[in-house]
Amino acid sequence: METTVDIVIVGGGIAGLATSLGLHRLGLQSLVLESSESLRVTGFVLTLWTNAWRALDALGIADSLRQHSLPITEFQVFSADSGLPTAAIPLQAHKNHRHFESRCMRRKVLLETLHKELPKGTIRYSSKVVMIEESGLFKLVHLADGSIIRTKVVIGCDGVNSVVAKWLGLQNAVDSKRSAIRGFVEFPEKHGYEPKVYAFFGGGVRFGFLPCDETGLYWFCTYNQSIAHFDENAEQDPVKLKEFVLSKTRDVSKEVTGILERTPLDCISSAKLKLRLPWNVLLGDITRSNICVAGDALHPMTPDLGQGGCSALEDSIILSRCLAEAFLAKPRGDIADDQNANEEFNRIKKALDKYAKERRWRSALLITGAYLTGFIQESNNKVISFLREKFLARYTLRIVLSVADFDCGKLLLS
Repeated sequence: METTVDIVIVGGGIAGLATSLGLHRLGLQSLVLESSESLRVTGFVLTLWTNAWRALDALGIADSLRQHSLPITEFQVFSADSGLPTAAIPLQAHKNHRHFESRCMRRKVLLETLHKELPKGTIRYSSKVVMIEESGLFKLVHLADGSIIRTKVVIGCDGVNSVVAKWLGLQNAVDSKRSAIRGFVEFPEKHGYEPKVYAFFGGGVRFGFLPCDETGLYWFCTYNQSIAHFDENAEQDPVKLKEFVLSKTRDVSKEVTGILERTPLDCISSAKLKLRLPWNVLLGDITRSNICVAGDALHPMTPDLGQGGCSALEDSIILSRCLAEAFLAKPRGDIADDQNANEEFNRIKKALDKYAKERRWRSALLITGAYLTGFIQESNNKVISFLREKFLARYTLRIVLSVADFDCGKLLLS
């Protein structure tokens, strides 16, 4: 069976749903192909910085999301070896003349909010893309169930192992030689922690926790595989994951131990941290023949700047605006339909080239900045450890705030 739609988005995660909503706000319909059977609300939380909230404001959902989160006010940095504080950094003290905002948001709340704003039928579940084929001005998207979708544009928002990125010829994401263990704790009543990031560095490990609302606490432990010596065969065993994190934080504080011990085993996960090489983003095809990528399909990165989801939201606004300018241009009445079709094809191509030009350097910068920040934070080198405790905590925070001070603009056509 073959159906025809103007815009196909592969992947129903943050980038896919936000791009679809951005297009909807501008009067364009899209079809989101999601391989899972329902909305993918797995994962715990994500940190949304200033740039993300500007994008969410553009989508018209920021105010409702703010009601489900707390504004982060400070970074408190401790030594993971001794548990002693090394720095207390108020975030507002680092802002310039522009508005600053950072909040920890439950991923489920964000996805459900995006989904609720989309027209019914926008997402097609159990739709795994197996191949993309060119057919004149159109693309044929082949699904695992044998159906085919004929479309003018394919947007790959299908994550680190993107089928669309492979079609474009982008190299696979590489292993950063680091891993992350994450957990989430739901307290029956208020947990009592102030809205701050509590971070511990040392011994090749970075541990931290922060509240996302009055009852939920999120924690993370990222570590250098060569230094921390964790058994990779145990990465899917939540009991061993919890034991490992407890062993790395036993000298920190009883509070940290208590948070870890009360974390349910089904609220602990582990993953290797991958990234796309920045020169592959700069030199590779992130768009070609009216096909492009966004979100993790474009710029998988380590989580050290907290920009994975934020940059995906940036992508969605810019891409929606570029495509709307191409699709909403009035066709000429003095030429044949096939010539109008060719002109539309060329407008779409130019729109995606414009999107690529805007996102290429920004994406490479974020990937590089995240990798270097993680290297500094988890290094076991004595010199770097000394500098980190005395100076680098404030410097790396300035980097975090600097890259977050980005404005993707409104959903308005020029």
